[in-house]
Amino acid sequence: MATLKPFAALRPKPELAAQICELPYDVMSSEEARAIATGNPSSFLHVSKPEIDLPPGTDLYSPAVYAQGRENFQKLIAQGALQPDDQPCFYLYRQIMGPHAQVGLVAAASCAEYLNNVIKKHELTRLDKEDDRVRHIETLNAQTGPVFLTYRAVAEFDAFVAGKISGTPAVDFTAKDGVRHTSWILSGADEISFVESQFARIPFLYIADGHHRSAAAARVYLKRAGAPASGTARTESPAETSRVGDRRSESFLAVIFPHNQMQILPYNRVLKDLNGHAPEQLLQRLSEVFSWQLAEGAPVLRGKHEFGFYFQGQWRTLRVKPQFTAANDPMERLDVTILQQQVLAPVFGIADPRTSKRINFVGGIRGAAELEKLVNGGEYACAFSMFPTSIEDLMSIADAGGIMPPKSTWFEPKLRDAMFCHLI
Repeated sequence: MATLKPFAALRPKPELAAQICELPYDVMSSEEARAIATGNPSSFLHVSKPEIDLPPGTDLYSPAVYAQGRENFQKLIAQGALQPDDQPCFYLYRQIMGPHAQVGLVAAASCAEYLNNVIKKHELTRLDKEDDRVRHIETLNAQTGPVFLTYRAVAEFDAFVAGKISGTPAVDFTAKDGVRHTSWILSGADEISFVESQFARIPFLYIADGHHRSAAAARVYLKRAGAPASGTARTESPAETSRVGDRRSESFLAVIFPHNQMQILPYNRVLKDLNGHAPEQLLQRLSEVFSWQLAEGAPVLRGKHEFGFYFQGQWRTLRVKPQFTAANDPMERLDVTILQQQVLAPVFGIADPRTSKRINFVGGIRGAAELEKLVNGGEYACAFSMFPTSIEDLMSIADAGGIMPPKSTWFEPKLRDAMFCHLI
C-alpha cells in the first residue's frame, strides 16, 4: 500500500512565487534558460540550471555548476524569498491550462516503496542523467523538482480535495505561459490522518514523469543508509529500510494526481535522414505498414493507430494496417511500439532510439508547426506526429512490469520547480 507522509516544505514567499517558480530543468536548453532568467535574479533557473550564471560553454556537469546552484539556492533562502514551513504538512497543487484543470497532492513519497515497486515505473533511465540529479540533490541537500505520480482515482478523496480547494489559497499566480498555479496547505491533524489513511488503501502509485528524479532520490537514500549503490540488490521491506540512514532522505518530493485528471500530449519524432532511401522508396516502404492519404495541413489525429507524416513540404495521414494492431500484448499495440518495430528500426535503421543520434523527440506542446520548422529548415528529413498514449495504457503496462519505449508520453502542464522544495 502507498505510504505518503507530510513534510515541512520550503516554499516561495507568495508575492514572489511568479518570479521564482520555473519550468523543470529538462524541458529547455541552457540558452533558453539563460534568456528566460535574464533580468530576474529570483528565477529558480539559477538553481536548477546554474550553468546560466557561468561562461557559455561551461561543462554542464562540472563541480562549478553544482556549486553555483547551491550558492544561488542558499541566497534565495537567506533573502527570505524561499521560506520553510514550521511543521510537516500536506499540500494541494492545482494547475489550470486552458480548459484543463488538475489538482494533485504534494507529499513525501517513500524511496523504499520505489525500490520495492509499490511505486511503479514504465521507462528506463540513463545513468548519466541519474548521476546529474544525484549530484544536484546532494549538493543542495534538497529535492527541488517534484516527481509526477498518478493513481487510480478514489471518489472519497476527490470529494475531500474539492472541499479544500474552495478555501483561500496560500499561493496563486499565472505564469507567463498562461498556466495558473495555486496551492493550499493541509496542516490539521485530522486532515493529515485522513490523507494518510486514504493512500494506505491505494495499492500502487505510478510514475508519470520524473523517472530520473525518483531514481536519483532512491540512490541518495541508499547511499546515506549505507546500502549498496544499486537499488536492485536491496530486498529489505519498507519497515526494515526505514530504520536505517538519514530519515529525511528516505522520502522524495512528489505531486500525486488522480488518473482521470491527467493530460497526455503526443511525443513526436523527427528523423535526420532517410537511411539511404530515395523518396519513392521510402513512401513504398511506409505503404507496407500504413494506408495513407495526403492532408491539407497538419492532420488532426482521431485515435490510436493514426499518425501524421511530414515530408518534402507535405503532410500525410497514416493509418496502421490491421495486421500490425492485432497483438494481445498491450505493449505491442502501443503506437510508439508499432512505429519503432515496423518503421524506425527496419526502414530508418534506428535500432535503439535511446542512443541514436539520427532521431530526436519533440513534445506535443510545441505543435505541428515546430515539426514543419525543423524539417523545412533542413536539419531533419521528415517527421512523425503521434496520437497521445493513454494513461490507462501506461498503468496497464506498468502493472505488467513492462517498460515502454522512450519518449512515449508528454504530460502537460508541467509542474513548476520551487513551488515546493523538500530539504533532506
